[in-house]
Amino acid sequence: MSVSYRKDMFWLAGLFIVLMLTPTILPNNYYLTIMILGCLHAMIAVGLCLLVGHAGQISLGHAGFYGLAAYTSAYLSTTWGLPVELSMLAGVVLTVVVSILVGMPSLKLKGHYLAMATLGFGIILSILFTETVDITGGPSGFVGIPRLSLAGFELHRDVDIFRVVAILLCLLVWLCFNVLHSRMGRALRALHTSDQAAQAMGIDVARHKLFVFVLSAGFAGLAGVLYAHYLTFIAPASFGFMFSVELMVMVVLGGMVSVPGAIIGAFFITILPELLRAFEDIEIILFGLILVVCMIFLPDGLAGGSARLWAWVKTKLALGCSRG
Repeated sequence: MSVSYRKDMFWLAGLFIVLMLTPTILPNNYYLTIMILGCLHAMIAVGLCLLVGHAGQISLGHAGFYGLAAYTSAYLSTTWGLPVELSMLAGVVLTVVVSILVGMPSLKLKGHYLAMATLGFGIILSILFTETVDITGGPSGFVGIPRLSLAGFELHRDVDIFRVVAILLCLLVWLCFNVLHSRMGRALRALHTSDQAAQAMGIDVARHKLFVFVLSAGFAGLAGVLYAHYLTFIAPASFGFMFSVELMVMVVLGGMVSVPGAIIGAFFITILPELLRAFEDIEIILFGLILVVCMIFLPDGLAGGSARLWAWVKTKLALGCSRG
């Protein structure tokens, strides 16, 4: 077991402890709702960190995968009467299948062309969510979705839903760390550096690109089904182009090659608008200004900035001890 892997596991253990203790320090369910949404956004951001930060593949269509899984699970559980667990599984499976069909031709493209292809896919799904009124409810949204349930027991309390979502987030992070510390992770980093060099080393470029694309779409699908059955209402506006951009901002702001950074970025972007509601008239201006300042002074993201701060603190403590 490498030193970096042990550090990642310690970080994951710390994340799990913090998330489990969070409900005990929050004053009411409103803040708990924000944290649940933060966990869902972090699931997608972690998958995008693998895809964008480590494999170097840009996607602006993950909001579409998020919405596809949400609508599939909502429709099957509400219209067909399937158990919530089965409809959620079907939503994730359909998302994975669609991501394979989209990824096989799209991943032959690179850079901005790949971004445009995934953007087009996301826009197509957004239009379908709006226009297929008989299935999705159209712009008015899909109502009456059953609450999230586990082993046949419906979860009525937000604190129970938060703990389930937090545990699933930790499991996804554990999976990511294991992928990154495996041969697959080394192959993905090689792809990020150079497709040609990776192919010359015997790496199956197409297979590895498709794997990480499908894995990240699966993460978005899981977040989507949890979102649908938590809020019990979904609308096309939640899965549009702007949300795809917001997801990319989470990853870039947190630190593109850092899984912890993606999680920090996801919670930061989710919580920040709530903190700025007191500045109702200039909220969007302050939001943009904070993002610009962060990107100027933290070019390697919040994760890189926190790492430098921790290194500075350790240096100061070491100097203080040596002088003492």
